[in-house]
Amino acid sequence: MRKRIAIFFVLLSTIPKVCAQAVNPPASQGSVSFVSLLQEMVSRDTIARLPNPAYRCLQASSFDRKTLAPDQPGWFANDDWSWYVRKEQRQGRTEWVMMDAEGPGCVVRIWCTGPAISGTLRFYIDGAENPVIEGKAIEIVGGKGLTGEPLSALRARGFNLYLPIPYAQQCKITYDGPNFWETRNNQDPFYYQVNYRTYAKGTAVESFATDTLKKNAEWLQQIQSLLLTPGKALEPTVTATTNLQVSGTVATASANLSGPGAIRRLAMKIKATNLEQALRSLVLRMEFDGEATVWCPAGDFFGSGVGLNPYQGWWQGVEKDGTLVSYWPMPFEKTATVMMENLGAEPVEATLVVEQRSWRWDERSLHFHANWQYRYPFDSQPAFDWNYLTAQGQGVLAGDVLTVMNTSPDWWGEGDEKIFVDGEAFPSHLGTGTEDYYGYAYCTPEFFEDPFHAQPRADGPRNFGRVTNLRVRSLDAIPFEKSVRFDIEVWHWTKATMEYATTVYWYARPGAKGNVEPLPKVAAAAVVPVPSPYRKVAGAIEGETLKIVKKTGGETEVQNLPEHNWSWGKQLWWRDGKVGDTLSLEFAVENKGKYAVKVNLTLAGDYGQVQLSLDGQKLGGPLDLYNDEVTTTEAVLGTVAMDKGTHTLTIEIVGANEKAIKRYMFGLDYIKLEKVE
Repeated sequence: MRKRIAIFFVLLSTIPKVCAQAVNPPASQGSVSFVSLLQEMVSRDTIARLPNPAYRCLQASSFDRKTLAPDQPGWFANDDWSWYVRKEQRQGRTEWVMMDAEGPGCVVRIWCTGPAISGTLRFYIDGAENPVIEGKAIEIVGGKGLTGEPLSALRARGFNLYLPIPYAQQCKITYDGPNFWETRNNQDPFYYQVNYRTYAKGTAVESFATDTLKKNAEWLQQIQSLLLTPGKALEPTVTATTNLQVSGTVATASANLSGPGAIRRLAMKIKATNLEQALRSLVLRMEFDGEATVWCPAGDFFGSGVGLNPYQGWWQGVEKDGTLVSYWPMPFEKTATVMMENLGAEPVEATLVVEQRSWRWDERSLHFHANWQYRYPFDSQPAFDWNYLTAQGQGVLAGDVLTVMNTSPDWWGEGDEKIFVDGEAFPSHLGTGTEDYYGYAYCTPEFFEDPFHAQPRADGPRNFGRVTNLRVRSLDAIPFEKSVRFDIEVWHWTKATMEYATTVYWYARPGAKGNVEPLPKVAAAAVVPVPSPYRKVAGAIEGETLKIVKKTGGETEVQNLPEHNWSWGKQLWWRDGKVGDTLSLEFAVENKGKYAVKVNLTLAGDYGQVQLSLDGQKLGGPLDLYNDEVTTTEAVLGTVAMDKGTHTLTIEIVGANEKAIKRYMFGLDYIKLEKVE
């Protein structure tokens, strides 16, 4: 089939200047301060240059301390909670030290979770005896303490704080909850991650103080508002307009830009019969100053993953009308080439707007990279390290997108991130779980969006199907001088067939090399369909579809729990009846004949003993539905001659096993009639 792609590249000018620089910050006494860090957060150019002043980005976390080395058994250890640096006694209480870092530096991100976080966080700055910040952890990190959304918020059961907390000499963070290693209780674990910067000795830093928030309240509010309107934080553009249209068996279109300059914004609109396929097979390619640095399917490049999944982020997003946008600055010294190519068999129409602006190229300027890799099928067990990126050169790790297809409802993301900077033997970033890295918790399949992390897609039921997670960086960007290796463990609760696709955004000086190669055959191939999450029994009359014609007691409802292996994931559930109560269900027989009657029933610790009858005649003896674990059994009730038409199955509660909880429950998955010749 011939492919057709209509692509328009537009270089715009005279766009009104509504940008971060238009927000006037108060004066700062130090080269690094609370104010300067907020300004840096919303100044997009910063990430496209080597940091000045230079810093290392590090992480303290509750990772399992049995994790020592790849050749030792604990490399994939998973007790990633309630570990600590040391404990201290203060004013009659035990405080568990989560982080203790020498300055100058700055805390740039905190994430935490737990089923019952009851403890207090304390921040001791520059060796002070009393904390500068003190309060309940869930309030400080969850948007009700230091600041509100979007810099601090609860997202899908994960507490997040992106408020910068600078310090000149030292920062120590403690927690006094009763759940660290020596006193921990399985019902009350505490998981945490703290990302922080360490600047070179001698860097002037103005430490966070008790009045910092009060003095800068108006400025902080402006930053919060700007983060929620990412399209406003743009530099003015330089202009020319180019419209390109290409059609043919190989559908490509490209635009060549002259420098020095920078792409400041990309905006794509796409039309296709199959959008999931189009967003996979339509590939973005870019070269800057003769170096190929971007090769990525459009859906993954814009953080949407498979299909069109609206969300709003600081660096990219998908608008409600389907426009895919990117605000990553992409500077170049002399030339840039932007190309779209449809590698698929189906026709696609797409428009791409490329906005270019001026840029002063210097020895700190960096080229933008975006690399995509993919694997299907593979087994989720045993656990292994998935390499997102290994790169050589000087640059900054800026963000990533993970797209997963999980063929099990069980959790797929226990894996920890492991980020090695400049040849480290042990990772300076070692996490506590994949969802923790992406800023949520407890396997929660719930949409959320924030400036620096999002879950635009989570199919379900539970953790089945496709999910897209993304995390993009600002103050927590990770610089590297020589190399970076970024892994996240594949660590699944059960063995399942998996599909993974990862995209990494990074910046580097000219000449840097990454290990991810283009995958044109993979992008051109058909998108793998998501299998049904449910077992489907051929010929079954589903219990949840039956008409209830009589009920003398108790409550009935349809249960939808695919983990119990019911046909179509559902059963008809009857609960809280009493001995002697009956439930009558109507079903149809299409052809007269003799049938073996089978029923698939649920067994559990609170299920009763029942007698089944068909059209008033008992079928066999009573059935005991007690079992100490939830399971199912297919029972053969007998062979019965049946006329064409409507028939009635009646269930009578006749008792309960002596070991059972006396709620006399009953669950019907399906009836199956097998004709006997």
